[in-house]
Amino acid sequence: MKPSLLVMAAGMGSRYGGLKQMEPMGPQGAALIDYSVYDALRSGFGKVVFIIRRDIEADFKKIVGRKWEGRIPVRYVFQELGMVPEGFRAPPGRTKPWGTGHAIWTAQKAVQEPFAVINADDYYGRDSFRAMAGFLGKLKKPDLPDYAMVGFALKNTLSEHGHVSRGVCETDRRKFLKKAVERTHIGKAGSRVFYLDPSGKKHALKGTETVSMNLWGFTPHLFRQLGEKWEAFLKDRGGEEKSEFLIPRVVDELIREKKARVKVLSGRSRWFGITYPDDKAKVREEIQKLVDRKEYPEKLWE
Repeated sequence: MKPSLLVMAAGMGSRYGGLKQMEPMGPQGAALIDYSVYDALRSGFGKVVFIIRRDIEADFKKIVGRKWEGRIPVRYVFQELGMVPEGFRAPPGRTKPWGTGHAIWTAQKAVQEPFAVINADDYYGRDSFRAMAGFLGKLKKPDLPDYAMVGFALKNTLSEHGHVSRGVCETDRRKFLKKAVERTHIGKAGSRVFYLDPSGKKHALKGTETVSMNLWGFTPHLFRQLGEKWEAFLKDRGGEEKSEFLIPRVVDELIREKKARVKVLSGRSRWFGITYPDDKAKVREEIQKLVDRKEYPEKLWE
């Protein structure tokens, strides 16, 4: 059974100021999402599930989906604020999506096999997808909570144009994840890396820490766990207008509760992505270098 790829593409791009998941970054109008699908396809993934919003459905299918529908099975899942368990309701003033944990939860009917999850606006590289496909393909009991993530060095995932949020990870000697802590407002000043806590206090980071860029590998067992965590989240914070149900926090809780184990795979490929509009020039430059080295064709979908 080939693994599936879930692409989280329902974000609103509030810091970017637009729908960066469809922004042309390479030759022939290719977006970063296209390079991820291309790498997944040649790494052995058998299906792509795009998680999007209803209001971008037509544009997304026209700009992204139609490129791949004839090359690999494609499904669409819609992440909407009203998609909550019975008895819950989004607060009236809320417009922000519920977060990555909710996005994955909405895809449960579209996935019955081991799967990887990625952000639509990140470049992970072929080696990352190969490593994840290799892990998922070797699972002997695909409905157990044996999960994985591809880790990257924090210093290689920062933006020159503003702060970022990252899941900072701690591993044991066997490269299993011990803890994942979501840090927001991570930035740098010269060669120094830091993050701000909720009170605004600055804390130093080394820059060599392993971080999650939301390239996760799961089995369908996760959906049952997500359902339980999702309801608990809504009871606790569902009335807030900007609270987020984030997958690194869910994974961290499952590890602490000894309900899952997560193997950390090495991200040998260089990561880059788009957080702010000023990131575009650098990303386009990096993509062109890869095309010039013949790592990708000019037109991915032919």
